[in-house]
Amino acid sequence: MTVESTAARRPRRSAGTKKSPSTKPELVQLLTPEGERLKSPEYDKYVAGLTPEDLRGLYRDMVLTRRFDAEATSLQRQGELGLWASLLGQEAAQIGSGRATREDDYVFPTYREHGVAWCRGVDPTNLLGMFRGVNNGGWDPNSNNFHLYTIVIGSQTLHATGYAMGIAKDGADSAVIAYFGDGASSQGDVAESFTFSAVYNAPVVFFCQNNQWAISEPTEKQTRVPLYQRAQGYGFPGVRVDGNDVLACLAVTRWALERARSGEGPTLVEAYTYRMGAHTTSDDPSKYRADEEREAWEAKDPILRLRRYLEASNHTDEGFFAELEAESEALGKRVREAVRAMPDPDHFAIFENVYADGHALVDEERAQFAAYQASFTEAEGV
Repeated sequence: MTVESTAARRPRRSAGTKKSPSTKPELVQLLTPEGERLKSPEYDKYVAGLTPEDLRGLYRDMVLTRRFDAEATSLQRQGELGLWASLLGQEAAQIGSGRATREDDYVFPTYREHGVAWCRGVDPTNLLGMFRGVNNGGWDPNSNNFHLYTIVIGSQTLHATGYAMGIAKDGADSAVIAYFGDGASSQGDVAESFTFSAVYNAPVVFFCQNNQWAISEPTEKQTRVPLYQRAQGYGFPGVRVDGNDVLACLAVTRWALERARSGEGPTLVEAYTYRMGAHTTSDDPSKYRADEEREAWEAKDPILRLRRYLEASNHTDEGFFAELEAESEALGKRVREAVRAMPDPDHFAIFENVYADGHALVDEERAQFAAYQASFTEAEGV
């Protein structure tokens, strides 16, 4: 159960360029890319109770999340969103881990956890408001125990650690999960989070989606060992899971959250997956990675993998897929209509959230901005 090293990282790398050594660390896998179910003495019990309906639910989650993501990308290309960070290819990591959480667990995302947001019951259209620039997040974090998206790379791991330390002191029977990417693993905030969570035995799971590219930098430029092994230096366990295997991601995350709730402290889960699209819609991945690499990972598609298993196990039929396709179309239509109907924000609202009791400098800036806005109206009247 190992993962093969990917193809050459950079399309323009010359044949004489020295490559870093290839590593093939162990990883947890319960479904092969061909949809074959593998046995795991350690993790099978965490998915043993899944019914055919549960499996179809995981498939539905991934399909609808991918459809939502595709619609958002299209809306950005049409000028309806300022930016979009796609999760294409990472559906299994997000749905598997998201469905492993309990309602009373608290989730700290980055800005790409659209699948986790789906699992936590956040309306997808709320995610788009921030990328359209009409709100600062659009949902109450405490209503779903799902924090607002965090743009600053890695900082949410500190928030998660502090929150976990707090609920431990309160004696709560719940856990925290913090999401970040392979690029964020190089941030000092993440290292500090590992230190504090280990020392205080905080009930937190660090879930790293290693999609192998921190924008244009491959993981091999950031670390000489697999990311999950970093946990050893902080004194808590790390495990690498096949991030394109929704069952493995579900099982491993359930195991890690169970450890956290039982007082055993933090765990680092590295979901080894692949970013099929661009880092964001402002990025062109063809400039730094080879087409052959993407094609190799397309064969490991997380949705196709589960579909093959469902069909081989006679857990579904064509009627299910037809109904899901109709639901997918309806979701796409709802998302498009909702985004285009979003009202423009109050241009002056930003000044109301700087100081609780007001401030003379803010009042001055508000007046300057009002004069600036008025200049457009005056120009139109000329």
